[in-house]
Amino acid sequence: MNRRLRIGEASRVLGVSVSTLRRWEREGKLKPYRVGKERRYSYEQLMELLGEKRADAVAIYARVSSRDQKKDLERQLEYLRKCVEGKHQKVYEVKDIASGIKEGRKGLLKLIELARLRKIRAIYITYPDRLTRFGFDYFVEFFKALGVEIIAVNGKEFKEPEKELVEDLIAILTSFAGKLYGMRANKIKKMVKELRDEG
Repeated sequence: MNRRLRIGEASRVLGVSVSTLRRWEREGKLKPYRVGKERRYSYEQLMELLGEKRADAVAIYARVSSRDQKKDLERQLEYLRKCVEGKHQKVYEVKDIASGIKEGRKGLLKLIELARLRKIRAIYITYPDRLTRFGFDYFVEFFKALGVEIIAVNGKEFKEPEKELVEDLIAILTSFAGKLYGMRANKIKKMVKELRDEG
């Protein structure tokens, strides 16, 4: 079903001002529907316009699990910067300090937003596990549907540090323990501490 957006919503989708939208209407570039005195814009038409306007832009994405890995985060970014240097008109730098299994990562959501608004053509990562710990192929298909290619510059072999893998496993156990047993936060923290101490 084709969504019809108000002028304010349409301006946010396109990343232009309301006055620009009105000018484009006068120029015949956009043809909104009228509902009484209000304009309504076809979402599909906006996406077509974005597709025509989309610059040669890409995103580079780096991720580590914890703050004490910030040096590794910067190494990833520096490596990716060199990989795309001079090849594209614009490069968005996106990063996360979070587990690869965590939902709602700010950086990942930013990538989805950039792809949804057709602002990028590709996402560069060092290895697949930087983007997600599980379901990498699903992410590839998801972004492909938005016209965005995911490029793992070092291939598909997973290269997670041992410590980070332990952190992700603890995150999985913590999540399942809380859901399955309804454990209180202090009990979960105690369990996690014991797991780390044993590791």
